[in-house]
Amino acid sequence: MTETETTADRGWSGQGTTDDSTGRVSVAIVFCLLSMSSVQFGAALSKPAMESVGAFGATWLRLSWAAAFLLLLVRPPFLSYTRAQWLSALSLGATMAVMTLCFFAAIARIPLGLAVAIEFLGPLTVAAIFGGRGWRLLCPIIAAAGVLCLSWDGTAWVADTRGLLFAFGAAIGWGGYIVLMKQAGQRFRGLEGLAVSLLFAAVFAMPFGLHQVQSGFSFDMLLMTAGLAVLVPLLPYALEFMALRRMQPSAFGILMSLEPAIGAGAGFIVLGQALSLNQIFGVVLVMTASAAGTLLARA
Repeated sequence: MTETETTADRGWSGQGTTDDSTGRVSVAIVFCLLSMSSVQFGAALSKPAMESVGAFGATWLRLSWAAAFLLLLVRPPFLSYTRAQWLSALSLGATMAVMTLCFFAAIARIPLGLAVAIEFLGPLTVAAIFGGRGWRLLCPIIAAAGVLCLSWDGTAWVADTRGLLFAFGAAIGWGGYIVLMKQAGQRFRGLEGLAVSLLFAAVFAMPFGLHQVQSGFSFDMLLMTAGLAVLVPLLPYALEFMALRRMQPSAFGILMSLEPAIGAGAGFIVLGQALSLNQIFGVVLVMTASAAGTLLARA
């Protein structure tokens, strides 16, 4: 473990001895909260784009716009990168593509709150693997029970099989993304690693999205996806990239597990996806898993 990582972890766990370590983690927490809000409300606002060019098509356009914006802003020195840096960006880009394609394919088929609850199992599992011991290992199980409650609205199951599979695919992608984003943040300066990774993500997503875009392309759609690219994925990825430089993957995974509640709120406010009492209880279980993980991490 590096000195920087040790300092960040101390700041998260409340054991730091300097104001600097505490400040770094406080900023990281703000970045995470802003990232979650951007993702969930951006996802809810993406419904018209997905209906026009499909989930894969809209996702590919967003990734392409985000890569273009960031490459112009950062201007990475491609010729100076080492083999390790290229491999890091390549693996992170592939993971970004899987996570984003699966997530938006999921919310096209199942309620936003449920999709987010399933996806978040990835980061909470990462938290358990990296910092888990004793009772903390039960947190993903509690969260899984919450997902089960969210899947039943009191009268019927609210998810189809493909939507659930895509959501679990997004969960796997998000778990890998947390680890790989941390590595990229250590190997690149500033946002260079994110810019190169987004370029790879757009390339990996192209075979899935190109044919959908061709069938529903319009100039208005191009402008819409450019705006959505700022909300998802550009702003969240940039915020998370900076957050992971200031905290450990375990702390990041615990904090980001608050996202199901934000996703449920965005689904209700933007899409009118109301929750039954049974589903609200599911959100409470998810939040309980998050709070328990946080308390056990700091114990």
